[in-house]
Amino acid sequence: MKELKTKVCRNEKIAPGIYEMDLRLPEDIEFRCGQFVNLSVGDGAHLLRRPFAVAFYDRGKRIIGVCYQVKGEGTKLLSAKKEGDELTCVLPLGNGFSIAEGQKRVALVGGGVGIFPLLSVLGEYRESNKYFCSCMGFRSREYVNTFSLFDKRSDEFLAATDDGSFGVKGNAVQLFFDNYDGAKPDVILACGPTPMLRALKSGLKERNIAVPCYVSLEERMGCGIGACLVCVCKRSGKEENARVCKDGPVFEINEVEL
Repeated sequence: MKELKTKVCRNEKIAPGIYEMDLRLPEDIEFRCGQFVNLSVGDGAHLLRRPFAVAFYDRGKRIIGVCYQVKGEGTKLLSAKKEGDELTCVLPLGNGFSIAEGQKRVALVGGGVGIFPLLSVLGEYRESNKYFCSCMGFRSREYVNTFSLFDKRSDEFLAATDDGSFGVKGNAVQLFFDNYDGAKPDVILACGPTPMLRALKSGLKERNIAVPCYVSLEERMGCGIGACLVCVCKRSGKEENARVCKDGPVFEINEVEL
C-alpha cells in the first residue's frame, strides 16, 4: 500500500452519470483483480478520499482505469477533472479476487457499477486457460457500457436490462440462473448492489448449488484501511463484524450477512 500522486490521462462519460477515469502512476504497482484505490477529489474542502475498484491496469504505461457513478459532491468534482490534473491516491487496497488453478470455468455476475471489479478479473486472467461466462445487468440500453471489453474477453457474454431494451429483460441474477446449465461454473464471482447479492445467495441455496461463490461488497468507506469502522458488515453466525475495506471487499458469499 502506497500513497502516490497521479495524473489524469482521460476522464469521459461512458453512460448517464457514469465516468471512466484513467490515471498515470509514477511507478509500477502490483495489483490483484478486485482490489481498489482510494482517490482524492482534488479539493481541500473534501478531505476523505473516495474508494473505486480498479477496472483495469496497463502495466507497461502504468495507467489504471477506474469507473465511477456521480452521486454526491465528491464524485461531481471528479467528473470535472481534466487531462493533466493531479490527484493523490492510496493503493492497492483490499484482498481482491483469486481463481484456483483447478477452477477452469468461471461465472461472472455483475449489476450496475458492480460490473467494473469483474472487468479487472477478465484483464488479469485473459492469458489463462479459464472459460469465462459473464452475466451483466444494466438499467436500460443507454446505461450499457464496457460492452466491447466484456464481449471480447469473455468466452460467453450475456446481458440483461430492467426494461428489456438490450439483451433479455430481467436482471443479472435471473440471467445467470437461466443459463447455469450452459455455464457449468467451477466458481462464481459477483459484485453489485446488496439486493442483487442477496438474491444470488438465496438462489444458490434454493437450488442446492454448492459451487464456491465470492462476492465483492459495495459499502461506504472512510479511511479505506480498516481504522474508521464505517464499512463494517456482519459475519454470518458470528458476533464480530468484518471490515469491508480491510477484510474484504471480497468475501465467500456465506461468510457475511447480506
